[in-house]
This record gives sequence, structure tokens and C-alpha cells, in this order.
Amino acid sequence: MTVWETLVGQDAVVAALSAAASAASAGLASGGGAPAAARAGMTHSWLFTGPAGAGHQDAARAFAASLTCENEPPGCGECTGCHTVLTDTATDLRTVQPEGLSLGVKDVRALVRDAASAPTAGRWRILLITDADRLTEAAANALLKALEEPADRAVFLLCAPSVEDVLPTIRSRCRTVALRLPSATDVRDALVREGVNEQVAETAARASQGHLALARRLASDERVRANRAAVLRIPARLGRVGDCLAAAADLVSAANADAEAANAERDEVETEALKTALGVGATAVGGKSRSARAPKAGAKGRTMVVRGAAGALKELERTQKSRGRRTVLDALDRALVDLAGLYRDVLVQQLGAGVDAIHPDHCVEAAGYAAACTPEQTLRRLEAVLATRASLARNPGLVPLLAVESLTLALRDT
Repeated sequence: MTVWETLVGQDAVVAALSAAASAASAGLASGGGAPAAARAGMTHSWLFTGPAGAGHQDAARAFAASLTCENEPPGCGECTGCHTVLTDTATDLRTVQPEGLSLGVKDVRALVRDAASAPTAGRWRILLITDADRLTEAAANALLKALEEPADRAVFLLCAPSVEDVLPTIRSRCRTVALRLPSATDVRDALVREGVNEQVAETAARASQGHLALARRLASDERVRANRAAVLRIPARLGRVGDCLAAAADLVSAANADAEAANAERDEVETEALKTALGVGATAVGGKSRSARAPKAGAKGRTMVVRGAAGALKELERTQKSRGRRTVLDALDRALVDLAGLYRDVLVQQLGAGVDAIHPDHCVEAAGYAAACTPEQTLRRLEAVLATRASLARNPGLVPLLAVESLTLALRDT
């Protein structure tokens, strides 16, 4: 299995990246170094774009693996170079992923310092930023300096939903690789190849709207399917004002539960690891520190106070809190995409359009909603869902519950 097989429905992208990786390998093999590779079609900075689920981060990592591949053609997926990149353990790969709502200048400066180092094991020093759209202004300026004067063997791989989400000065220095959402057929076929029942795969592929990772979760995780079903029942719950508020509270509560389930264990491990590294909880016995968990029998000591420990733990707590909020917003965004898909199915039935449903397992409910309102009402409801989604994305500080309550009331009154 090559590194490219993870990119579903991206034949043009795979061809372009494969050619660039081969050109890079040939340029270095010729003895001309990075300049020769550049003349052959390789460049030092890349911008991978595409909507959520298109796989632009997967494409960036697959390309990174192909650049470190030990075989020809590059990207075998089996050698040590490919394996270490795909598992994020390669010594010449540095991955930066924002833990919260934004990516700060501290992380980017560390990345720039790494870029100045020569590769230790492979041919390239690869710097991967998974969410370049979340760069702060200071972080973007720090990155820009590195892109303007790149190190000889450094390759920057930036990922963002679209080129508009990245500063013009940065995107102008990158070669753009635009990915599209794979079709439902492509996703269904990928799931079937992985052993999923064909009917389940069809439903999951349609409901995910081209998001392969989500389709996998829908096909395998009962909790994910239950959350989706609860979202699609919201239009039937909007009878009274109290019902609207209850529906909104349930939706936000489910998003918070998802965030807690996704982050709780990781947060605990991170906190304990930092405490251990700082020596928090150790005791001093006879002038030497000793773990408080394993004190010497009969020994008396005093708890050590580690300078800076409180500040470091507080900083980690802020990072974890920001990451948790990001997870909540991502879960709400997915719910709003599902709800928008349902209203789209209702509109399709009202207009008699000959297109496939996004939620084929909820066609009966969609037919009932279609009979109970006009196409104009459905369109306004669809617009309200999309407006709420855009508002939450544009204003991360917005209180999610208030935004969703406003939405459910608008859906009821439209």
C-alpha cells in the first residue's frame, strides 16, 4: 500500500505530488542539491487547501513521506522513511498543530529554528503546519521571514481550508495544491474495501458529504450515529419556545460531552507528565529529592517547591481549555452541517430535483417536513443554519449556547 492510497478521489493531486517527489529525488541524486531539485519541479514551500474531509492534511503527510522514501518511485509506504513520517516519528519531520483556537508565535519560532538545521537522516528537513489558517499575526510574520529566505534543504508544508485563509504574503510564496471533496461513490468504495457492509457504507458516505474520516466513524461508532440522529430530530422538536431552548441545550451538551470524551484522558496524561518533569510533589530528604509516591521508610522530609511550576501548570491548563473549546466548536460545526443537509433534502423534495439525498435514511422525515412548509420557508431555515455556522467560525468567543438557541428560535419562527 503506497502513501497515496489514503487520498480518496484525488487522482490529479496524487499525480502532481508524485511527479514533484520524483523530481526532488532525481534533482538530489544528480548531485545538484536543492537548486537542481527546484529546477526539476520541487519547491521549498507548499500550501495544501481543501474543505474539511478533503484530506489536505493527509496529502501533506503523504507528500512528506514520499520525500523521505528510500525507494523508487517515492512513496512506497513500506520503507522506514515512509513509516516514520506517517507515524510522526521521523527525526527530520517537525509537525506543529494548534492545541487551541490559534497558533502562536512561540511555536512558529521554534519551527523556524528547526528549519535552519540540516537534515540528520533523510534528504529534507520537513516542517508541517496542520492549520496555517489559525496563525496569529505575529506567528505569520515569523513564518514569512523563513519562507522568504529558506534553508537549502528545508521544505514547509502548510495546510488550510482555502488560500483566502492564509495571508497573501505567505500564499504567494507557496505552491498551492487544491484538494476537492471526494464523491459519495469514492467514499463508499473506500469503506467497502475496508470491509464495511455496502448498505452501511452507502449511508455513511452520503451523510458524511465526502468526509472520509467522518464516514468511517459513522460506519463503526454507534455513539456517532446516535449523535447524528439526535441532530436530525431537532426540526421535530421546535413546537414551543421552551422546546427550542431545550433542543439547543441538548445539542450544546452533546458537543461538550464529545469534547470531554476526546480530551479528558489526554489532558490528564499531559498534566501528570508535566508534574513529573517539574518534580512537583517530590519531597526533600537529607538534602536530596525523592518522589513523594515512593518515600523511604521512616524518612521525614519536606515537600519541594519547584520554581516556575505553578506558572507552567497554569499555562498547560489554559492550553487544554482552549483545545477543549476548539473541540466543542468543531462538534457543533459538524452538527450544523448535518442539519443543513437535512433542510437541503427537504428543499430537494419540495422542488422535485433529481439529485440524491444527503441523509437517505431520513427520507420519510424529510418528506413530512416538505409537506408542512413552503420552499421559501425551507430556504430561509437553511440560510439560518449556515449563518449560525459562519458566525461560530468567525467569532470563536461567541457563547455557543446563545448562538444555537437563537438558531432554534429562528427555525421555529420562520
